[in-house]
Amino acid sequence: MVHDLGKENSLLNYFLGELRDENIQKDSMRFRRNLERVGEIFAYEISKTLEYAATEVQTPLGIASMQLPINKIVLSTVLRAGLPMHQGLLNYFDRAENAFISAYRKYHNDNHFTIEFEHISSPNIDNKILILIDPMLATGASLALAYEAMLDQGAPKHTHLVAAIASKEGVAFIRKKFSDINITLWVGAIDDELTSKSYIVPGLGDAGDLAFGSKE
Repeated sequence: MVHDLGKENSLLNYFLGELRDENIQKDSMRFRRNLERVGEIFAYEISKTLEYAATEVQTPLGIASMQLPINKIVLSTVLRAGLPMHQGLLNYFDRAENAFISAYRKYHNDNHFTIEFEHISSPNIDNKILILIDPMLATGASLALAYEAMLDQGAPKHTHLVAAIASKEGVAFIRKKFSDINITLWVGAIDDELTSKSYIVPGLGDAGDLAFGSKE
């Protein structure tokens, strides 16, 4: 299942608009904060899909019966660009466990690249809700490999893949790759094109560089 939140008018589109704006992008602190706010919106929307149970809460004046979420959640992020969105989801899922994946694109002479994984730091994810975060879903290959790498930590009850901006090609790849697996894809916008180096057009550029500065 794919949820494209950008199809409906909301503040999400305002934050995405600022993330795309090449002039506002010059303020890296605001860029990070906008990614964080996008993460908060995704957290709220995902929370509607969780399991809830009646719980009694003692107030100063009596007892309130409330429906509270009961799932155990693991937030997993592909470093480094995903960190601000991860923080946004963690602001809402503040009791979640956390996992981090170190990965990068290794380019070859013909501009072809492979995804290289260096390290995963993660708790056990058996029967938990896994939320895997990467702000840009270009080809879909890195997010798919990240998910498959996370399976070494257990079998999640359900997985949510979260991207601020996706390409049509990336969404199609994820749909085909995981057609028979219990996965939900959440995106803020779906753009039409990819460049020869697999950057999304119009996209927003390199999210990691915009958030944390250029790398060597």
